[in-house]
Amino acid sequence: MSAYQWDSAFTELFNRCLEQYKIGNEDFNSYYSKADLAFLKSIGCKPRELFDFVEDLGDGGEPTMTTAVMIASVRRDYLEHVMEGQLSEHEIKPEELPDRGEELEGFVWLPRIIMKARGKLRGELDPDIMFGCGGDRHFFRTHDIAPSDFLRAVWAAGDDDSKIVDFVNQYSKA
Repeated sequence: MSAYQWDSAFTELFNRCLEQYKIGNEDFNSYYSKADLAFLKSIGCKPRELFDFVEDLGDGGEPTMTTAVMIASVRRDYLEHVMEGQLSEHEIKPEELPDRGEELEGFVWLPRIIMKARGKLRGELDPDIMFGCGGDRHFFRTHDIAPSDFLRAVWAAGDDDSKIVDFVNQYSKA
């Protein structure tokens, strides 16, 4: 796959998966060919991650395919430039996430979404954890932040949560 056209390949695959979902096929494992799986692996996207975006778009109208592409782009860049193409073998389990009501500097959900964003960047989220789920989207809408922008801010902040708080404060209208 050409690096120049990876986003087009992602878009085409996303649309094919969405068509399958819309006709009632919820077995996302049946959506992918071996080539599709190799492509997803090359950009650091797990099959279930793509399905979660497809399912949420099909059922609720968001996140959009464009949002999915932008999130995949950040993950792909992180995999290439920080992880040097090496996939992590660590996996964050749902019970390891901060509780939904936890706060950081007055922002409910922020500790949870920070951990999810770091896990997303490293490709370490358990299949039952979605970066960009309904709770995440509520946080992003409330604070007027694009999910991909949040990922990039978390990447830039490294382990310094205060930089992430500053980023959210910069955009938040809540």
